[in-house]
Amino acid sequence: MWRNTVVRDFVAWLHDHNAALADAQRVGFYGLDLYSLHGSIEAVLDYLDRTDPAAAARARYRYACFEHFGEDVQAYGYAASFDLSHSCEDEVVAQLLELRRRAAAVDGRGDEEMFFAEQNARLVRNAEAYYRSMFRGRVSSWNLRDTHMMETLQALLDRGARGGGPAKLVVWAHNSHLGDARATEMGERGELNLGQLVRERHPAQAVLVGFSTCTGTVTAASDWDAPAQRQTVRPALPDSYEALLHDVDLPRFQLDLGDARVRDQLAAPRLQRAIGVVYRPQTERLSHYFRCRLPQQFDWLLHVDETRALTPLERGAHWHLDEPPETWPSGL
Repeated sequence: MWRNTVVRDFVAWLHDHNAALADAQRVGFYGLDLYSLHGSIEAVLDYLDRTDPAAAARARYRYACFEHFGEDVQAYGYAASFDLSHSCEDEVVAQLLELRRRAAAVDGRGDEEMFFAEQNARLVRNAEAYYRSMFRGRVSSWNLRDTHMMETLQALLDRGARGGGPAKLVVWAHNSHLGDARATEMGERGELNLGQLVRERHPAQAVLVGFSTCTGTVTAASDWDAPAQRQTVRPALPDSYEALLHDVDLPRFQLDLGDARVRDQLAAPRLQRAIGVVYRPQTERLSHYFRCRLPQQFDWLLHVDETRALTPLERGAHWHLDEPPETWPSGL
């Protein structure tokens, strides 16, 4: 998701932008998700190796709980959730508490490295719980993941506020994370998301922005952990918001969903398409569409009628256009 030319160019631009600014005015670039369990363990150990070798030894002992499973965190989650192996929950909680006590003792929240170490320890704690929850149902794991995102966002807001003024943050994530889940089928089945949590905690300060497209290309895999491909996006289904916006017949435009006239026109629930890291055009209706109420889901919408796939920094052998649309089965 991040190793592509758009992110590369953005980071280069951001580097140049920050170079002319004082430290307090510089813009940061942070991750919110919790998939980097092993990377975060290494970040905690690296910090403690440099600042407190004895504490590093304790952390290494605690995190050794994961070593039996290597890099296969899902295998750990399966074994721990069914009591096939010892859970690492106590160890990761103990490590997080120790780092928090350390931060409090030295007022470490003003220390950038200490802040990062604490956030990585919290990620390890939440990721451990996430991988255990994966085998208890989608709702439980999804809610834990988006709650972690909100915790990280709040930590960044709190840290920014200590700099003397209100922090401004832009969150870049999938529509399914940023649109208010209460206005979608997700909410009906008990799922919450980051957009909902932000609105609940900061109702007057948050603006939820969604993106929409009708057709074009996308870089996505056909399954989890499969190679990325440049795939053709099927034209939107007739009863979807995407098809309705396509009928406006403009290449790109934006909508203020707070405008009463716009809200009235879009008030009726419709299908909405969600394409993430996986795209399965052969079963698109089942795999990628859900019902929602767009004016309640977002505050603002950007529609780009025909999109272009992101270009990976390393184009694998499978990154190519898929078969032409006329070969797709119909009626799915």
